[in-house]
Amino acid sequence: MGNESALDEVTAVGGVITDQHPLDFHTLGLAGCIDRLTAPLRQQGTAVRWDTPHWGIEIPADCASLLYQAAREALSNALKYSDASALTVQLAAVDHGIRLVVSDDGAGFDSQLAISGRHHGYGLRLMSVAVHEAGGSVDICSSPGRGTCVTVTLPLD
Repeated sequence: MGNESALDEVTAVGGVITDQHPLDFHTLGLAGCIDRLTAPLRQQGTAVRWDTPHWGIEIPADCASLLYQAAREALSNALKYSDASALTVQLAAVDHGIRLVVSDDGAGFDSQLAISGRHHGYGLRLMSVAVHEAGGSVDICSSPGRGTCVTVTLPLD
């Protein structure tokens, strides 16, 4: 899914992935917008694999925006900390909802410390708060040396 023009507009500043291009869910679709965010990971040599069995499902703009922001947080963390050789992004329909999964084979971390720690995991905690306020759920599964999997599920009705 990657395209070369994304390298010019998607950058990582201090390890945070930013997209200079306005979001266009209508033209690119949610998967296309998220795929743009993977450009810095590809630049550093991480293989990115997509699994998007959600085709044909209309995702409301507010859900798409929240999933995009969650993907940006998960991908920024992968870029900054994981040193992964491979990363998978999955966007799939689930019972009355949509699920985003970002998983990597990188360094991993103690996910319990990151969520409860005083000096780490602010982005993950803010993402969790926003998703829960929208009626969704976040699951972060990671341990040192075993990679990371971030799963965000939002209702569509």
